[in-house]
Amino acid sequence: MLEKHPLVRELPEFKERIHELKLSNHHFANLFDEYDELDHQILRCETEVEIHADDYVEGLKKRRLELKDELFHMLQQK
Repeated sequence: MLEKHPLVRELPEFKERIHELKLSNHHFANLFDEYDELDHQILRCETEVEIHADDYVEGLKKRRLELKDELFHMLQQK
């Protein structure tokens, strides 16, 4: 089954920290929003609401993973 991959579900141990950084760190909030938008766009492609070439969708997934890694590193910092 295809589903969204919200950051809070992907990294549940950081739920409170995600909320905190979204409010206090503009850069984090922008990256979070980009991650969320990409996640939504990927789901639309996978459910064929939008049709795109496979390489385009793979590029979206790669960018989402890069964002997840960057956000994860920011979450680990105190």
